Amino acid sequence: MLTQQNSRKTLRLPVDGWSLLALAIAAVVVAPMLAVVWIALHPTQNIWPHLVDTVLPRYLGNTLLLMGGVGVLTAAVGTGAAWLAAMYRFPGSRWLDYALLFPLAIPAYIGAYALVDFLDYSGPLQVGLRAAFGWTTSRDYLFPEVRSAGFAIVVLAAALYPYVYLLARAAFREQSGCSYEVARALGSGPVALFRRVGLPLARPAIAAGVALALMETVADYGTVQHFGIQTLTTGVFSTWLDGNNPGGAAQIAGVILTLILILVATERISRRNARFHRLSRSSRPIAPTVLTGAAGWTATALCLLPFALGFVFPVAVMAGHALRHPEFWASAGLLRAAGNTLMVGGIAAGVTVGAALLLVYGVRMAGRSLARLVLPVTTLGYAAPGAVLAVGILIPLAALDHRLADGVLALTGYEPGLILTGTVAALILAYAVRFFGIAQGAVDAAFGRISPSLPMASRSLGRSARGTLGAVYLPLMRGSVTTALLVVFVDCVKELPATLLLRPFNFNTLSTRLFELVSLERLGEAAPAALLVSAVGLAAVALLARSNRA
Repeated sequence: MLTQQNSRKTLRLPVDGWSLLALAIAAVVVAPMLAVVWIALHPTQNIWPHLVDTVLPRYLGNTLLLMGGVGVLTAAVGTGAAWLAAMYRFPGSRWLDYALLFPLAIPAYIGAYALVDFLDYSGPLQVGLRAAFGWTTSRDYLFPEVRSAGFAIVVLAAALYPYVYLLARAAFREQSGCSYEVARALGSGPVALFRRVGLPLARPAIAAGVALALMETVADYGTVQHFGIQTLTTGVFSTWLDGNNPGGAAQIAGVILTLILILVATERISRRNARFHRLSRSSRPIAPTVLTGAAGWTATALCLLPFALGFVFPVAVMAGHALRHPEFWASAGLLRAAGNTLMVGGIAAGVTVGAALLLVYGVRMAGRSLARLVLPVTTLGYAAPGAVLAVGILIPLAALDHRLADGVLALTGYEPGLILTGTVAALILAYAVRFFGIAQGAVDAAFGRISPSLPMASRSLGRSARGTLGAVYLPLMRGSVTTALLVVFVDCVKELPATLLLRPFNFNTLSTRLFELVSLERLGEAAPAALLVSAVGLAAVALLARSNRA
């Protein structure tokens, strides 16, 4: 009887201002995904049977094909590079340890633009081959089709393998050196050590990294659109914009959301029964093996290849175009796009991190019961692609906008226009929902590092909960909050699908300007925007490399 009473007491949610604020923020974060489900189940024109009979199998098949290829490549490249970086020392290993993270700074669509520009029929490679061998037309030689699923998989894997590399490297370095010493004593060689000891212990981290890469693959639009591959994400755009059917777009977005939820559930289930712990505090760290001669240079080449393909190559192609056309750096369109990017990204980062602070603090004030209810669901926004969130935000906000405009017109006789969807408000909301999980994770970790005795002392001296947040928590969390602001801002700069769908008319950011100019085959004019987006991404990667320095 006592147990039942305690259980009921544990599940009871306190009703106070902080709890209500946390629940309100969580509701805003979850609402777009619930809106997608509602619109998909109640469309004004149900074209689901038509989608199933015509385009949906192709969209789904292409998406699964990309996921399969990217999953295999990112797992192999990321895990292999992490194993070499953690277990061996070879020429250049120290700087490659961090350089292998640099492709995270380059959005996959920039890599796609660079690769197609270099390998296409009019690109420098084929032009050079024709000049060198005297060929005149494409019929004189065989060259693989550049705009194909195979090249798209390579581009996506080159941009996304750092997710696996980062997590797998940390998992390998956290393992005990004693396990490897015992395995060596039993006669295991380098391959057996990896297969029997290192890989099983790092499998949960590898699975988490691959799941992140697959989520980004499903969410990608710029890369697959440039390669001409019809996926679920491109289906949302074509059904909504070309077919003028938002209900059908919501139904395809519902399929994407289901696929993402399956990925999240699979990743968590795969880690549920895989728990590995060091047996003692005195266990020794792994002592890296020094590789010399041919073995050392082979390891260097293997690590250089993904770094060169994912970072050096796209930056070099874009820098070449930018240097040949320096006049485009002073373009009025570029300056406006840069200003818009700073404004929208800065506001979105501030709103996102501020809301995360209030939610996490409200959850901590309320206790465990609210944390179990709120925290898991508010992280789902990061898993939802930008195109899905755009559907869940724009359609309900457009209906609300028209109701507000009609109400203001009836009361005052003034036509205010579209207040929410006609401004950057919808775009900022999409950014906040999309990247709320990042801010929440950083803020929650920062709260956890502060000793409970400090806020308790503050409260005992008469400070309110709000006063304690401002006087105790925020000064101690300044570094973590700044980091969260930077990371969210960088992700806002790189986000393409949501920006394309939700931006106001004639409003460009760096990513949308880049997309539009490349669509018009004006890569030289687009190169400065690509380099600026990459430079912003490098700031976040440098911060990430510094925080993960081992």
